[in-house]
Amino acid sequence: MTAPRVEIDLGKITKNAQVLVSRLGARGISVTGVTKAVCGHPDVAMAMLGGGIAELADARINNVIRMRTAGIRCPISMIRAPMLHDMDDVIRCCDASYNSDMDTILKLGSAARQQGAEHNIILMVEMGDLRDGIMPKDIKGFASQVVATPGVALKGIAANFACMGNVAPTASDMSILSRLADHVEGECGPFMAVVSGGGSANLAWALGEGTTGRINNLRLGEAILLGLDPVSGQPIDGLHTDAFALFAEVIETRLKPESMLTRRSAPEYGTRELYSKSDQRNRSILALGQQDVDVSGLAFSAGVKFIGATSDHIVIDTTKSPVSVGSEIKMGLNYSALLRAMAARDVAKVVYHRQPVDGIVTTARPKPLVRLV
Repeated sequence: MTAPRVEIDLGKITKNAQVLVSRLGARGISVTGVTKAVCGHPDVAMAMLGGGIAELADARINNVIRMRTAGIRCPISMIRAPMLHDMDDVIRCCDASYNSDMDTILKLGSAARQQGAEHNIILMVEMGDLRDGIMPKDIKGFASQVVATPGVALKGIAANFACMGNVAPTASDMSILSRLADHVEGECGPFMAVVSGGGSANLAWALGEGTTGRINNLRLGEAILLGLDPVSGQPIDGLHTDAFALFAEVIETRLKPESMLTRRSAPEYGTRELYSKSDQRNRSILALGQQDVDVSGLAFSAGVKFIGATSDHIVIDTTKSPVSVGSEIKMGLNYSALLRAMAARDVAKVVYHRQPVDGIVTTARPKPLVRLV
């Protein structure tokens, strides 16, 4: 089979989505499935829908177009503020977008009017992550401007947590966001249909015993895809953590010292003599490198030790787990490693357990489907 490749178990993604939709639904919170880490891969998106998720979101319009082209018809939102040259595509392909700049919203309104449409706006509020967002003291006035803008409709407010910083939101943060929703309604009139409290980092709060207030939505990517809490890195109870696996081929393996010293033996000829400084170890090389994956986010099996990487090679110690040239090494991925591997054109994507979803997929596939992206 082609290597390097990411193997994707769609059944495990569907199961993770089912568990999260059920648990959060019992708390009055809906789930938006975030597909940016898989570059809008249609099969992964459909696996999320198969788990009961009703709407998707992505940060890049080309990913959204990819899903629309594949026949995905559910609501899709842009969770990164649209760029100016993407306006027409955003209006055409997205039901809503998350925004924090008034000039952008005005241009979205203009693009929507030209297409005879109305575009939903969710305002991002700065709650301490210091990435995108309107300062809380400015949100009411900002919302009033959105309500007065033709071509757009104010649908709700949202916040980010643990994106720039690794700090999970607190119950106090969620209470403040709930009050802001009340204040916006009091100032502007429109009901805040969406009060999105963040992403996977917010699950501990959302599944706790406290009240949820106005928070009625979470945008989940990592929890669905990897079954992990992004703040602690720990598995979430009841979720699969192995829906994705990366495979790479061994292209060299031989005994080498752990380190070496160099000395010149014939200066006039510029030749060098190498001699060992330490004991011999089994050193193997994988046909995979930094341009394919975030090597710091890889997990190797017992007996395999990561040594280092360059742009096109990963070097591992296989003394305790000997391999041969042409064999493969399996690796787990964290979120950063996953998104780079999914974006890498030379890493094949192989999906298993593809099933019909809402009439979009009409045939099951007993063999893995290979997509080169």
